[in-house]
Amino acid sequence: MRSVQRALDILALLTEDRPLVSIRDIVEETGLAKTTVIRLVQTLEQIGLLWGTASGYMAGPGLWRWAHLARRSWELPPETQRMMRDLAARRRETVNVYVARDIYRVCVAQQESPQPLRHVVHIGDELPLWAGASSKVLLRNATTARLQRIARSSPYGDGHTRRLQEWIDEAAHQGFAVSHGEREDGLSAVAAPILSRSGAVVAALSLSGPTLRFTEERIAEFAADLKDVANHMSERGFDHPLGGSL
Repeated sequence: MRSVQRALDILALLTEDRPLVSIRDIVEETGLAKTTVIRLVQTLEQIGLLWGTASGYMAGPGLWRWAHLARRSWELPPETQRMMRDLAARRRETVNVYVARDIYRVCVAQQESPQPLRHVVHIGDELPLWAGASSKVLLRNATTARLQRIARSSPYGDGHTRRLQEWIDEAAHQGFAVSHGEREDGLSAVAAPILSRSGAVVAALSLSGPTLRFTEERIAEFAADLKDVANHMSERGFDHPLGGSL
């Protein structure tokens, strides 16, 4: 298990901003012995997950198969993507779809706001469930034990459990949730639930952006639009692939 984690740590050093890493880079950033790094890099290269060049190591062709599989599994249907694009163009704020995983929410789709000042996260990013409009929607059927775990991961500790439940109850009653600066100062969001055929919440559809643009009047408009779009998504079936992520 330790070797697997070390190998993943090495792969995680590769980013869009740094597509190449050297043995020296890996040693410095992982703290592993040079001999261990060389052994792990050689193994990763043999199975195609790394590719050696004169300047260092880059992502290997073996990752294409996994990337293709992940894209096939998680890419939303064209009609759903169109609805997200239309919503972002209409409301001029960033549209995200989140699913819950353990004590986190994961961004699985995004359509950026057309405005220069906007809120953007990356697809695959994990955000905490202890705050945010999407969290209040996603946790509708969460057990007390799970809420306690989430609260303990927050800056507020166990005492945050009661507040979480109040937020969840309010969101369930309204059919949408709102947040202002709960996780980041100056950031607001509105979210509505996407439901499975059985009526369970499988995802959250949200609009997010600078708080100064989220006035009460606009929030009411955002909420009505989000609920309408989320209902259309629910009617068209959202059990796969997101249903397995609860």
